[in-house]
Amino acid sequence: MALDLFKRVETRKGLFAVEKITLIYNLLTSILILFLFQRMDHPWHMLLDRAMIAIVTFLLMYLYRLAPCKFSAFVRIVIQMSLLSYWYPDTFEFNRFFPNLDHVFATTEQFIFNGQPAIWFCHTFPHLLVSEAFNMGYFFYYPMIVVVALFYFIYKFDLFEKMSFVLVTSFFIYYLIYIFIPVAGPQFYFPAIGIENVAKGTFPAIGDYFNLHQELLPGPGYQHGFFYNLVEGSQQVGERPTAAFPSSHVGISTILMIMAWRGSKKLFYCLLPLYMLLCGATVYIQAHYVIDAIVGFFSAFVLYVVVTWMFKKWFAQPMFK
Repeated sequence: MALDLFKRVETRKGLFAVEKITLIYNLLTSILILFLFQRMDHPWHMLLDRAMIAIVTFLLMYLYRLAPCKFSAFVRIVIQMSLLSYWYPDTFEFNRFFPNLDHVFATTEQFIFNGQPAIWFCHTFPHLLVSEAFNMGYFFYYPMIVVVALFYFIYKFDLFEKMSFVLVTSFFIYYLIYIFIPVAGPQFYFPAIGIENVAKGTFPAIGDYFNLHQELLPGPGYQHGFFYNLVEGSQQVGERPTAAFPSSHVGISTILMIMAWRGSKKLFYCLLPLYMLLCGATVYIQAHYVIDAIVGFFSAFVLYVVVTWMFKKWFAQPMFK
């Protein structure tokens, strides 16, 4: 199949939908920085980052006019998608000032399940094969995004802009939730309150504890496994005590599965086993409470419908003619 990467594409001038929504999120969080300016550690640096992102976005738009082809369109969109790795830890810079809510979610979990499934799960199945399977599923989160994005770029290029908009906008909606609902998840909260309190079913409020403490203990499972070490390494580098409720790993991967189903049933069934492992892994590695995963799953369908409606309502005219 000829991709014709450098064949000229008839395209309209202006920003892609995914670039517009990124600039909107950029503006909203910039305003929030100004409101919290006196309390933030490095507000000028954060504002400078946002200014640079906006400049690069407009620069790419103008450079694209020199060579409007599939490849240059791909570069513009992928750069916006890659910025998600910046926007995710950025949520912690805001919610670290708000009172932590893990005690509410852990107490709710205790009431529903009469215990903590995040503790039971990994302690019941510490074996190599189980641990590696779930860690492999968890690690496949970002490769799954790449696989679905490449599928739409190669086989359904006319829907590539819409696909990227729905995906990135869904991320941004989750990120806004994380800013104002500060939940760190069991892997941060349980060590903070002490495992003895967890065993007794006592979950004290810890206020803004994570503003000054960001320790992440090693994850559960078989600690000498290949995928265990991949997940552990990525978490130690990029994880923050934020973004637990609802689980974006479950939510975004569910949206990706909806996209896969609509694009190719073969792709859907190929991704399905890894998707199921990914969802289970969110609780197994203690990144999330079960209620985080449940709400993440159901919120994905709501977000897919709402964000698709947003695209049709405000971005109905496709960029690619």
